[in-house]
Amino acid sequence: MKIKFPLLAVLLLSLSQGCGVYSFSGAATSAKTISIEPFFNNTDLAPANIGATFTNKLKDYYQQNSSLRVTESGELHIEGIISEYRVNPMAPVSTGRANDPNTAALSRLTIAVRITFEDTLEPKNNFKDRTFSFYKDFDNNLNFTSIQEDLEKQIFDQILIDIFNATVANW
Repeated sequence: MKIKFPLLAVLLLSLSQGCGVYSFSGAATSAKTISIEPFFNNTDLAPANIGATFTNKLKDYYQQNSSLRVTESGELHIEGIISEYRVNPMAPVSTGRANDPNTAALSRLTIAVRITFEDTLEPKNNFKDRTFSFYKDFDNNLNFTSIQEDLEKQIFDQILIDIFNATVANW
């Protein structure tokens, strides 16, 4: 079925003329500014720079996916900590020998952040100490230090989406 260009243009125009302050990126807030405090690493195993890395990724995410401007004291405010960084064995594999220890074929890297969000324009949107976490499994035959940065990026990508949706997308 072919749709004629004028019909498609009218359809797209009517969709873009929706109500409120919703944008195509999903941000549904009337705020213009956001402040994001540095995240601190409150774990024993995470790399020392993980808090700064996450803070910068969070700031970039809001700037790229909304019209919010990151400032020192914004109408929206986020602060938090990296609360969990854990590697656990997942898929046990028996060696079949009584004296040999069993191993795991897969391990799981889990990262969690705990944040407090304040919306000075809509205080009903505020929340305190909400945890956002995600994990990635990896093959134990791989050297963890060689894949660690990529795993962290993949986990952070999902956590950023979840935080964005919970704060400004009203999901």
